[in-house]
Amino acid sequence: MDIYEQIVQLRREGRRGAVATIVNVRGSIPSFKTAKMLVRDDGSIVGTIGGGCVEADVWQAAREVMESEKPRTLSFDLNQDPKYDTGLVCGGTLEVFVEPVLPPALLYVFGAGHVAINLCQVAANAGFDVIVTDDRTSYATKERFPAAREVYGLDFDEAIQKLDPNETSYIVIVTRGHRDDMRILRWAVQTRARYVGMIGSKRKVIEIFKTLRGEGVPASLFDRVHAPIGLDIGAITPEEIAVAITAELIAIRRHADAALPHMSWFRSAETRSDVDNASDAPAAVKRE
Repeated sequence: MDIYEQIVQLRREGRRGAVATIVNVRGSIPSFKTAKMLVRDDGSIVGTIGGGCVEADVWQAAREVMESEKPRTLSFDLNQDPKYDTGLVCGGTLEVFVEPVLPPALLYVFGAGHVAINLCQVAANAGFDVIVTDDRTSYATKERFPAAREVYGLDFDEAIQKLDPNETSYIVIVTRGHRDDMRILRWAVQTRARYVGMIGSKRKVIEIFKTLRGEGVPASLFDRVHAPIGLDIGAITPEEIAVAITAELIAIRRHADAALPHMSWFRSAETRSDVDNASDAPAAVKRE
């Protein structure tokens, strides 16, 4: 099987993998420089870098690279380590570069207003595949969202039945009303999405969370919700807000080390019994 075709197929299926490539060789090894091996997320492989214990170690490293989403370089000295003396090697050294194969980052944008228009363009430029949904068919059009992969003009309840976010998906809620935000958030926190963010001030967010908690939605589901949404860069205009939101999406995608705002502040405030007194001060990103 062609390894490159398999990589494309893996990404189309929304699956993960890792590619190992021999990048440096000294002496004799059981393969050749540039030899490649693809390790799929189910552990199966395509291609080979020579077999034996080296390949077994690289397979294990590939599994770890899939999880961390960060590349690694492995070095093997076949002259000195007796565990590699399998009769397949003549004694040499090699380096293997292992890089992750990740599915496209899929961004679901609920809402088709000014923020959504700018977010679609900025996020698409940053490498996200964007799907836009709004219940206004005159707003949810390909003409308004030329950078979107798909645009749905559907009632939100109908849309969420159609969509199935996976572990590499991102959800941004920027509808025109609090009621729609709340019903989408009710669904979003129970999906497998990697990121869930909702626009609005802290007071609005608190009221929505209280209502959903009262409906029986577990409090623990809110811990990963980013609300107010976006990095706090003082964004005011829809264009700036789109940049702030996309920056936060990138930070999540690239495993940024800096702490990001999410709903842990809400639960901390709740334990201090000051939620009801929370001010409606400017949030990272409020409604457009």
